[in-house]
Amino acid sequence: MAETLVVVSKIKQMVKEAGLRTGADYVDGLSTKVTEIVQASIAKVKADNSKKTLGAEDI
Repeated sequence: MAETLVVVSKIKQMVKEAGLRTGADYVDGLSTKVTEIVQASIAKVKADNSKKTLGAEDI
């Protein structure tokens, strides 16, 4: 398992408020997805080479 990049309690609360339960592997999968998104944003900005700050437009 990689480092958890989401606030587990907040995710579980959101899911619970929707009337559902959080599976044991959900948080790990979500953290993996977040890692992929951030890495893609980093690659995009580095390839552009015109800025040093990630913004919402880089997602």
